[in-house]
Amino acid sequence: MSNRRPLIAGNWKMHKTGKEAVEAAKALKALVAGVTSVEVMIAPTFTTLAQVSAEIATSPIALGAQNMHWEPKGAFTGEIAADMLVDAGCRYVILGHSERRQFFGETDQTVNKKIRAAVQSGLSPVFCIGESEAEREAGQTFSVLDKQIRKGLESFVLQDLQALVVAYEPVWAIGTGKTATKEQAQEVHAHLRAELGQMFGADFAQRMRILYGGSVKPSNVKELMAMPDVDGALVGGASLDPETFSQLVHYQS
Repeated sequence: MSNRRPLIAGNWKMHKTGKEAVEAAKALKALVAGVTSVEVMIAPTFTTLAQVSAEIATSPIALGAQNMHWEPKGAFTGEIAADMLVDAGCRYVILGHSERRQFFGETDQTVNKKIRAAVQSGLSPVFCIGESEAEREAGQTFSVLDKQIRKGLESFVLQDLQALVVAYEPVWAIGTGKTATKEQAQEVHAHLRAELGQMFGADFAQRMRILYGGSVKPSNVKELMAMPDVDGALVGGASLDPETFSQLVHYQS
């Protein structure tokens, strides 16, 4: 049995005004009070980070951001730097999400630079990887993931990555209602752990948390989390409702 503490992370994407975000955070805070066996993180929009941070300050809920730029400052209109996220109260930052790759030109190279900037600022990167439906059907799942993880973590050394979290998000399962079976998730997670072991050593790979993301909901969270190499979930739609999200957090009960 793994001693890795599971992480249940909510990615709110482009949802909730300041008032709505604070109300949701307040409700979630009450619903997960006293939870210690699972770590909880929520990633609201940039504009609501400071408000949500203030609301959850006395709770066990960690704050995350949905993206950031790799430069510390400069003429990058519309971008946010790592130190700004730290200043707003963030401990985590989601990087390389498939929506960023699909819609905003994110590449393995830019993700690599962002992970480095996050690490240097003391943020824990949640490094997202995943294959498309066409790639899975072509039998390319492992080769696609290996490339993403090797390029994303290129030129890093072991001590850089102690706070890293990897999130496996099959692109075909994000927001589609399709979910990888528990066997599919376990097969990929075990492969990723072996790959990380080759890159940075078996001890590191065994400590590394690998989350599953892709239509996680109360009806399937328990079976997914029962898999030995699934260490939590990166949750989209089901994280927007505090009651539903809290059911994911309480999956053990």
